[in-house]
Amino acid sequence: MALQPSLQPLIIAGNQNAPHTLEVFLDYVCPFSAKFSRAIDNFIAPLISGGGKYEGKVKVIFRLQVQPWHAASTLTHEAGLAVLKASPDKFWTFSRLLFDNQDDYFDKATLDLTPRQIRDKLASLAGQVISREAVEKFRDLLALKGSANGGNGVTDDLKYNIKFARQNSIHVSPTALWDGLIANDVSSSWGEKEWTDFFAAKVTA
Repeated sequence: MALQPSLQPLIIAGNQNAPHTLEVFLDYVCPFSAKFSRAIDNFIAPLISGGGKYEGKVKVIFRLQVQPWHAASTLTHEAGLAVLKASPDKFWTFSRLLFDNQDDYFDKATLDLTPRQIRDKLASLAGQVISREAVEKFRDLLALKGSANGGNGVTDDLKYNIKFARQNSIHVSPTALWDGLIANDVSSSWGEKEWTDFFAAKVTA
């Protein structure tokens, strides 16, 4: 598991020192990723935290998987990273809210919107879970800075996530890695039984 220090809030469940790592590559505007995000809260987290059977043994890392064929994918992932910086403790809360409202950022819904308008919608959404001061920081992070093509305050973090996925040949969302290797059997449709069976077979430490 490799994760630069500034992105530690991408560890969304379990203990950061746990010996096993489940990495999930999710796209905010992918319906199957949204389904997987609900499985994390409903089935995975209860098993690896809060007194669950595998508490202290497994951690979950959310890897941001930008799918550029969806026009708003980059903008939604920038928003996630802006919340991560502006209000780190609310990153996963915002992510789940964004997944639950992803229809508002589908291609058809955003067809006639400018990037600025989409960012404004995302700021309003973030305002449901982060403070007013954090929303201002969120907006500042997404403002264009530097040169005419220099990006914004989360561009470097966005590049990190995209490069990480590319070097690991991750092509689709959702994709899951167990201890660094792609787990092709993992499905967004899994429920409590499948995840319980998976951990029973995989957790060895």
